[in-house]
Amino acid sequence: MASASQYLLQSGSLIKQGAEAKVYVLDHFYPEPTTFTPPSYTLSSASSSQPGPSVILKYRFPKTYRHPTLDATLTRTRLNFEARALARCTRGGVTVPKVLWVDENAGVLGMERIEGWSIREVLGGGAEGEAQEEDETERDSEAPSNDQVQEAEGAEYSEGMEALEKAGVDKKGLMSAIGAALARLHATNIIHGDLTTSNMMARLTPHHPSEPFEIVLIDFGLSSTAQFPEHFAVDLYVLERAFASTHPQSEALYAGVLEAYAKGLGDKKWKPIEAKLKEVRLRGRKRDMTG
Repeated sequence: MASASQYLLQSGSLIKQGAEAKVYVLDHFYPEPTTFTPPSYTLSSASSSQPGPSVILKYRFPKTYRHPTLDATLTRTRLNFEARALARCTRGGVTVPKVLWVDENAGVLGMERIEGWSIREVLGGGAEGEAQEEDETERDSEAPSNDQVQEAEGAEYSEGMEALEKAGVDKKGLMSAIGAALARLHATNIIHGDLTTSNMMARLTPHHPSEPFEIVLIDFGLSSTAQFPEHFAVDLYVLERAFASTHPQSEALYAGVLEAYAKGLGDKKWKPIEAKLKEVRLRGRKRDMTG
């Protein structure tokens, strides 16, 4: 007999697939009710029923290359840890998707759907799934002219950045907010494990005039607990590489992230992480040189 989570998966739309999980969106958590009214009766908008909110379903599908018992144990462990990490982040003041339910048997995590824009899109890196297509077309294309470059830069000015600027937010403020969010995350002793601009979202908060937007961290599937400065340094280095590969000439932007991060943590915690980050960078450069 299919579980409720499996039924919801069948009703949802696949939006992303990785090595460990598939992500579905369900437009309405509750089905839109069917109402029958007499022809002479007018249903007011105030009393009309509305469908439930949209949700995200993260499905850790079975891995056929693993023994079924081991696979079920690993899936259950990782699913529960991700849910606990999200709850811990919430308690620590980190804005993350709300956990709606955890179905261990089906391997499904139900979460709030975040209405906003990924930082990748906001900074002109394109939507998810575009990187591979760009790589394939670039190999067969000629070098663009100055006019083509300017036209592309104009196209990259995203809807998200335009909305943020209308709310009084510039790129410097955006980077500061990212750094502050990461400082709060690491203060909970949780590392994300896959910090990229695709796993951060900007969401407008019109009901809070003093804070017109917030940064929401998503996809904690590779998260873990951390104890040592190097753990946090590696997390930051992953994001640094993501900025460099997805957003060329973004050194100043990432510097703004680190500045706000250091301010949020305070010198006592930041200094050892900064020292380790320099070591991690050096190791990364050596690997790049030796292949």
